Amino acid sequence: MDVSILFKIGAVGILATVISQLFQHQGRNDLATLTGLAGLVIVLVIVLGMVGDLFSTLKELFEIY
Repeated sequence: MDVSILFKIGAVGILATVISQLFQHQGRNDLATLTGLAGLVIVLVIVLGMVGDLFSTLKELFEIY
């Protein structure tokens, strides 16, 4: 696991939070919610890619076809 992935996830979280707060101060709560949801989806895509790589590595390690 590379440390840069943790920084990417943290950056996405911080960016989504800042944009969400900006929308809330403007009174656009619907867009604030969608921004938080978009940040969550982006992080989930990153994590699912890592889990897929983990399963591929385990498959190769134990020679399962």
